[in-house]
Amino acid sequence: MSFNITQHSMAIPKHMSGGEFKRLSDFIFNHCGIKMPPVKKIMLESRLQKRLRSLGMESYGEYCDYLFHSPDRENEYPHMIDCVTTNKTDFFREPVHFKFLSDKLLPEFVNTEGDSNDTMKFTVWSAGCSSGEEPYTLAMVLSDFASQHAGFQFSIIATDISNKVLDIARLAIYGEEQAANVPMQMKQKYLLRGKDRQNKLVRIAPKTRSHVQFKRVNLMDDKIMPRESIDVIFCRNVIIYFTRETQFELIGRLCTYLKAGGYLFLGHSENIHGFSLPLARVSSTIYRKES
Repeated sequence: MSFNITQHSMAIPKHMSGGEFKRLSDFIFNHCGIKMPPVKKIMLESRLQKRLRSLGMESYGEYCDYLFHSPDRENEYPHMIDCVTTNKTDFFREPVHFKFLSDKLLPEFVNTEGDSNDTMKFTVWSAGCSSGEEPYTLAMVLSDFASQHAGFQFSIIATDISNKVLDIARLAIYGEEQAANVPMQMKQKYLLRGKDRQNKLVRIAPKTRSHVQFKRVNLMDDKIMPRESIDVIFCRNVIIYFTRETQFELIGRLCTYLKAGGYLFLGHSENIHGFSLPLARVSSTIYRKES
């Protein structure tokens, strides 16, 4: 089977067949755990149309053949995932989490680690970081805390399955309206205003950016990073796209990376009630790993 990819404009079929949808939805679920029920068929058609145009393909069937049989199929996987993932985030989204972090979790960490160490190293994983607002919010909060506690050092690992949003995150440039939730004193310390005042852009300051390491990660993969090395994991508004079985598998996997006594933060619409996991509930969306 050969594949000739040409760049030209053409009409894309409005609908994919039921069989084509099943092939694609099964692939999405098996590859990255995202459930794609039949009600999502129209959305999937719409999101893939631009990709078909860019590849010069005339049908969803042709795209399926390319995705599953082409020698270049592994190069296409990230593009396909970029099309289907939903990336919605904000600075200081669910602010109660950041208040808990600064008011309770971090002082607790310093009281425990500071008694025996001159240097306290704190590691956070932003899993499903999207376009970077969450890990940069964490960097601001942790930088503020570090400025008041000698010896406190931190690093943030920020991961997502979408290369497209990771490119945006690494660039760290946002519209001023996107940064509206950042407190003024943090804006003054951690954001740089663009010189072109018509566009009204801001960029995360270099020192703040330096605390964040971005990496493409599929949460369905094993051995993402060293086991039991993370103090806090933010995995918010990620598991809502998974089946309950996949949610259980993922949260169990996350627990293997979390230190004993470490914390897991979920989104406000997510819960792990009924799961047998080494986690104690602190609040509706905050859990602590039991020793």
